[in-house]
Amino acid sequence: MSSAVETGKERRTRRRLLYHLPFALVLALVGLAAARIAMYHWRQGAALIGGALLVAAVLRAALSDEQAGLLTIRSRVVDVLSYAGLGLLILFVALTITGGPLG
Repeated sequence: MSSAVETGKERRTRRRLLYHLPFALVLALVGLAAARIAMYHWRQGAALIGGALLVAAVLRAALSDEQAGLLTIRSRVVDVLSYAGLGLLILFVALTITGGPLG
């Protein structure tokens, strides 16, 4: 009977890990972007942040509220529009700014 309890615990643990996986993916992309920015490649870092937000929008649109985990803030429509809009805006700025001291 103890093996059935362990299986239930393992299932709950796996579910908790899967609950955080979409957010962890987006966070990993933002961490990579921070590393690029720290290496003075701010445009690449900003583009990665915009891309991470677009990934968050796709994940939020494709996954259920429970599966999206920490990406769920408001309703699905508001989340997708917010993530996608901000991601596109950041990408636009990162790809169109020219000149400046960080050139």
